[in-house]
Amino acid sequence: MKMASAVRTGGKGSVRRKKKAVHKTTTTDDKRLQNTLKRLGVNTIPGIEEVNIFKDETVIHFVNPKVQASIAANTWVVSGPSQSKRPDNLPNLKKIAQQYQRQEPAGAEDEDDEDVPDLVDGETFEEAAKQESS
Repeated sequence: MKMASAVRTGGKGSVRRKKKAVHKTTTTDDKRLQNTLKRLGVNTIPGIEEVNIFKDETVIHFVNPKVQASIAANTWVVSGPSQSKRPDNLPNLKKIAQQYQRQEPAGAEDEDDEDVPDLVDGETFEEAAKQESS
């Protein structure tokens, strides 16, 4: 008698079910999303260590995310574990961003030194090589 109540879908007097209904897992949503992204032609972008998304005065921070993009479809996908940061951390993040921007131009100047120098008008590579060897 007790088993009958375990397999009944409704109340007393309803029909017993013949087999247990199997519920689909949530991976179907993930598979659908991956199929849609594949149709859009997204490619994985390697080498991104962190992503900050600013939304409604909160910051969604991803560490080592999986970033996929389709520039033709104007679509960017950022997936992975995330943390929501409060506005009280926002001034600290702005200071860090400004420090990175200050450091970047200094690194850009060093790269110019490694480039091949421009030739003076009227000279050829052969003439410049002869002058350096003398």
